[in-house]
Amino acid sequence: MRLGRSAAGASPVDWLVVGLGNPGSQYAATRHNIGFEVANLLAQRWQLPRAKRKFAGLVTDGRIGAGGGVSPRVAVILPQTYMNESGRSVGPARGAYKVPLERVLVLHDEIDLPFGDIRARVGGGLAGHNGLKSLKRELGSADFGRVRIGVDRPDSTDPDRVAAYVLGRFREPKADVESLIERSADVAERIVLGETELG
Repeated sequence: MRLGRSAAGASPVDWLVVGLGNPGSQYAATRHNIGFEVANLLAQRWQLPRAKRKFAGLVTDGRIGAGGGVSPRVAVILPQTYMNESGRSVGPARGAYKVPLERVLVLHDEIDLPFGDIRARVGGGLAGHNGLKSLKRELGSADFGRVRIGVDRPDSTDPDRVAAYVLGRFREPKADVESLIERSADVAERIVLGETELG
């Protein structure tokens, strides 16, 4: 699939899908980066072109699946700003792609959900998540769509221990983590295809 008037001269899309995470190999496969993993899987599943650097992130766009047709046109972005500055990437991308706030779908880790639990909604609290805080600041509202991916939480409320936990690698079996990524991608895909309404 050709990129066409894509990342270089961004044309409007139906959805902007945002995977939250931190750039760099030291953060790969950590709980905080599961949004990156799900977004990458979706881009692969949807046969989108290779991502290019734009909007302080890695971005690709196109119609879902080979052949195009009437399928939704999506952009997938992985901010490369580090988590707490994600909005600096997503804000300009949203503007360039002319996406209404309710068509921004953010994929992120959620420590307030048990590992393996997945919930989708529009808006809601930020629960101390620095990526969501940055998005609200730059987008002007927290009323964007979210796929909340449960990664569980440590038995502590100490901020340093919580940070070390989410920046650590999964201790769950690899197959369970892969299943969580797959199922999270399924949820996001159903939303984008209009098969599931965001609450």
